Amino acid sequence: MTQIEPDSVMGRAADLASGETVVQEFRADRLTYWKSHLIMAVVLGAAAGFFLMWQGNPYPVAGPLGAVLAIGARAAYLASEALGESWRLTDRRLLGPGGRSIPLAQVKIARPFLGAVQVVTHSGDKHLMKYLADTSATAARILAAAGRA
Repeated sequence: MTQIEPDSVMGRAADLASGETVVQEFRADRLTYWKSHLIMAVVLGAAAGFFLMWQGNPYPVAGPLGAVLAIGARAAYLASEALGESWRLTDRRLLGPGGRSIPLAQVKIARPFLGAVQVVTHSGDKHLMKYLADTSATAARILAAAGRA
């Protein structure tokens, strides 16, 4: 399988400040990644098949087949990059891929959102932590660390 090498901008992790300690690390879960792509393939495949039937196409099975093949190829190609992402919760900040750094005092909301965790800051910035195994527990842990539980 193809391995995508992270670029110098998105592939770097934010550095820890002096005296800062990592409390917990949240890594992308392989089973959750494949399950979300399977759901996407089924839903979009059904939509494509219904659209082809509505158009009067004599071969509506081409829609679901094409959707499954396309989404499966995309999932296989991007798996190494998506599954390499990790978020670190420190005693001061939430550190994400691409050098993202969110001070815990700035965290307004952390909530499960379509199989991911959406973190919203007081300034309105939104960050999506994707493919986590337990989104509810992750959101609760972030809110507890930010003092908003």
